[in-house]
Amino acid sequence: MKRIKRLGMIAIVIMLTCFVAFAQAVPEFNTLTQVQPYDYAKSGEIVKSEDMGAEMVTIKIAATSDIHGRLYPWDYAIDAMDSDAGYSLTYGVVQELRQDYPDLLLIDIGDIVQDNSSELFNDLDTHPMIQAMNTMKYDVWVPGNHEFNFGLDFLERNFDHFDGRVVCSNIIEKNTMDPFVLPCQIYVIHGVRVAVIGGIAPHVPLWEGSAPEHFQGLDFTDPIQAVKNTVDSIDGQYDVLVAAMHMSRHGEYEYANKGGVFNLAEEVPELDIIFAGHEHATYCDQVNDTWVLEPGKYGSQVATGEIHLAKKNGNWMIKEVMAENIDTKGRDTDPEIMEDYAWVDEKARMEANTVIGEITDAFLPEGVDYITGENNVTTMARAQVEDTAVVDLINTVQKYYAKADVSSAALFQSDSTLNKGDFKKKDVAFIYKYNNTLMGVNISGKNLLEYMEWSASFYNTAKPGDITVSFNPDIRGYNYDMFAGINYKIDVSKEPGHRIVEAKINGMSIDPMKTYKLALNNYRFGTLQSNGWITSDDIYYDSYQENQLTPEVRQLIIKYVNDKLNGKLSPVCDHNWMLIGMDKEFNNPKGLEKIRKGMISIPKSEDGRTYNVKAVNIADL
Repeated sequence: MKRIKRLGMIAIVIMLTCFVAFAQAVPEFNTLTQVQPYDYAKSGEIVKSEDMGAEMVTIKIAATSDIHGRLYPWDYAIDAMDSDAGYSLTYGVVQELRQDYPDLLLIDIGDIVQDNSSELFNDLDTHPMIQAMNTMKYDVWVPGNHEFNFGLDFLERNFDHFDGRVVCSNIIEKNTMDPFVLPCQIYVIHGVRVAVIGGIAPHVPLWEGSAPEHFQGLDFTDPIQAVKNTVDSIDGQYDVLVAAMHMSRHGEYEYANKGGVFNLAEEVPELDIIFAGHEHATYCDQVNDTWVLEPGKYGSQVATGEIHLAKKNGNWMIKEVMAENIDTKGRDTDPEIMEDYAWVDEKARMEANTVIGEITDAFLPEGVDYITGENNVTTMARAQVEDTAVVDLINTVQKYYAKADVSSAALFQSDSTLNKGDFKKKDVAFIYKYNNTLMGVNISGKNLLEYMEWSASFYNTAKPGDITVSFNPDIRGYNYDMFAGINYKIDVSKEPGHRIVEAKINGMSIDPMKTYKLALNNYRFGTLQSNGWITSDDIYYDSYQENQLTPEVRQLIIKYVNDKLNGKLSPVCDHNWMLIGMDKEFNNPKGLEKIRKGMISIPKSEDGRTYNVKAVNIADL
């Protein structure tokens, strides 16, 4: 197991001892037939402080999450400053904390090496994001789901080169039932034993479904049960118990409302504090008397926990636990990070500003915001209310290269657009955020319609008097697909599952028994496969297999503009879909004007990531 060579034989003993109980269980870990104690003292605990004579101790912990390729406070997709992003800002907070707490325990909770042009450096022996973590002396890295985007060789290489410990309790190797990485690690700080247990949202096989080699030989199990098993195995061997979990508050898919960090706090009351990631949310709440907090995205906050302990009869007793998120906006960047990684910024900016063509006219001259007409979304994204040239471009490219009847695409960033002028690589990243590849699959008309209904559940059901349409807060914008090659209507007055109206391909109603060719990205392939609408046998095109050097949809957009459009890109929209079923008060002029003036505000989702989660009604006026 080359990924854990750097841990040495001591760490292997940790893994085998800490996880031996899991080998007795089924892959889902629904049962625990035997718990073997985790003997950290014989397995090589990490001593962060030699001072063991104090009667009262304060343990300080800091955590970041979902940095997504951000070293500098810069968004290379739009080539502009992002004033609350990047390790160069979070490290300033960490340095301040270390002045008072030199034994600070520093954790990152995943999604480090994807996005923001970080893929430019994937071929390096050690990714600069991992180098930076070593510079900042991270103790723990909990892998996120996006760490698996680039294959196991890439991931294991960076695991090997990380100076701290990679910790995750719910990834196991199928053949041996051994843990993929350390389930937990115990640190000794001033004589206090602090156990850190990691976990990840178990849906990597879904999200990476089109590239099973990215998780080959691995099982992703129930994270809460895995934490329970690990806690049982270290019973009596810790004084402070910490969970660092790359998963949302309430869970997703089959784990919805039972597999999130809030559920973990209820199910495992032994935990003293839980640091979370994955949701890109900022919160700090107490659940079952346990602090649960997440530091947002990109480095906008640093999550911190402070645990006060006193010695009683020779044992450490926790007196108080405090938690907070510390904002990074407005802080100075750390000079060490800025100097050491200037080469990363320089290369990323140069790549982002490479001219690849010309945009002849603005793609959304009316503005990306449907109500205000501005070029930032504050009410609702125009592209999620009506067909636009931006989404049509993506679907046109996908449909062309997959030689498909139909294509589906989502708007990954609500304010995505293209403006007149040079067409640069950063513009492609702006309208297509992720490094997805393209796939072509055969799908029955019946399942195609079910997929369309699944997508249309993005909208809340319209009510009498609504002057706006609104979006389901539980569905991310990147899970709302719009289709090309089909003329269709979405009746938002109907309940989910019954909304697609007059769906026709080439003027003919979709035949449930007929097979159609569908172009979609590899991420959505996993969704359709999970829902039983397609299987791997239905794949007839895979851009990764066709050209491993440039398989991404981004690269195909560039190729299409150069090869088919001779470098000149003009907005084209076929208006093949529309919303229907709105009340006669829809787009009421007085109501819209009050929204524009800020007299009426449109609510966001709890985590702030989804705009427009409740319709404005005429009664609100």
